[in-house]
Amino acid sequence: MFRTPSTLFRTLAIAEAISWTGLIAALVARAVVGESPAVTIAGAIHGFVFLSYGATAVLVALNNRWRVGPAVVAVASAIVPYATIPTELWLARSGRLAGVWRTEPALDRVDARWYDAPLRWFLRHPWVLGALILLAVAAIYVVLLLIGPPGGR
Repeated sequence: MFRTPSTLFRTLAIAEAISWTGLIAALVARAVVGESPAVTIAGAIHGFVFLSYGATAVLVALNNRWRVGPAVVAVASAIVPYATIPTELWLARSGRLAGVWRTEPALDRVDARWYDAPLRWFLRHPWVLGALILLAVAAIYVVLLLIGPPGGR
């Protein structure tokens, strides 16, 4: 399904923008009609997609060997409503989303970082990688739920 880093990143960038739409619509509905469970539901969905997008940005940044700057911009773009879309366009146009998943070692020294071998193994076993990312996102999500919503209640 996600045969390239570009397709995975684009999918999550669009999903993040859609989740912002749901959250903003729920906030407007609460302002108009008073207390609304829509904010809780949309907020939960947005929170999960937000964390998933962040994990995807980190995975793609590692796979495509981005410098710290573009990786930080990619992750931080989820904080600003709809910013993931122009960020994805910028990354695609600058060639940072080009290429395939690095499942085989490169012939040069660039592929000698401490995490390259484990990353290749996980990319060759996408179900394991997906399950671990899902578990990590779910764990962070639960911790954030226990802490409480932004701004308190």
